[in-house]
Amino acid sequence: MEQIIRIGMDTSKYIFQVHGVDAAERPVLCRRLGRKQMLEFFAKLPPTVIGMEACGTSHYWARELKRVGHEVKLIAPQHVKPYVKRNKNDGRDAEGLCEAMSRPTMRFVPVKTVEQQAALMLAGLREQMIARRTQISNAIRGYAAEFGITVAQGLNQIEPLLARLAQDERIPELARDLFALQGRDYAQLQIELKSIEARLMAWHRANADSRRLAKIPGIGPIGAATAVMKTPDPSAFASGRHYAAWIGLTPKDHSTAGKTRHGKITRAGDERLRSVLVAGATAVIQQARHGRGHPSPWLIALLKRKPPKLAAVALANKMARIAWKLMVTGESYDGARMSKASVAAAA
Repeated sequence: MEQIIRIGMDTSKYIFQVHGVDAAERPVLCRRLGRKQMLEFFAKLPPTVIGMEACGTSHYWARELKRVGHEVKLIAPQHVKPYVKRNKNDGRDAEGLCEAMSRPTMRFVPVKTVEQQAALMLAGLREQMIARRTQISNAIRGYAAEFGITVAQGLNQIEPLLARLAQDERIPELARDLFALQGRDYAQLQIELKSIEARLMAWHRANADSRRLAKIPGIGPIGAATAVMKTPDPSAFASGRHYAAWIGLTPKDHSTAGKTRHGKITRAGDERLRSVLVAGATAVIQQARHGRGHPSPWLIALLKRKPPKLAAVALANKMARIAWKLMVTGESYDGARMSKASVAAAA
């Protein structure tokens, strides 16, 4: 077999399709491997560069392949698609990966460590529990409304509502029993959620980057921890703007013939990180509109020109750029310096 310089590998749960080329870009390897054969096969190959899509289990396989001496590059699936020929199948996917990873301008996804994966699991579980809590509380409100009982908005109204439902004899006994069952689920979920949030706060306090980011207005401990967890290698981005674009906070560009056309934000990247930043920015703007806090001259001028929702996205973009700068340089947030920069920008 000729010396293989590059391998593209299409992965699935049980089947792995590999496509390798030599120095002349001629295909010299085209093989289908089972899950049990895969590591054994690559352990016998001379060290080479292997490309995979950044999808489920890809970080695990990247760590395993690195362990047997190979260099692994992960590529976002949307960057591989243009290189896949017609009549998509596993072989063409592997061939497209092999071609995509050879491009000098291709961007790669950093391989996550097991510690980073565990931290992301912590954040993911919290998100799932919040969604379940919202689902249960909405179900309780909806069923209660069918019996003519409504309460004000807010999670703090759920427990008083359950107590009221349990004592209301106008409600059939079957319904009261089911409300009690929902109440137990809600109470257990609250306990588990508090435990997860306590562990998340402990992770935040133990991480220097997260502690620095939490000092940025609009980014609290949860937002800071999320940003650090979701950004395994901030130095992979050329600038803060590239980082904000990766999150999806920059406008779409559809320009041609010298005419610039910008649209809505791309919403690319991680949805959770983007939503946390926008939520934090929205809170800052609400405080500013009520005359509280210390809004920058830049933000005050922006709110005079733009609606609050648009201003929140712009502020989230700015927060993301600041966060990237702090993660790359290791500096701490300096509110006084940022205020001077905002005055200059507003002028």
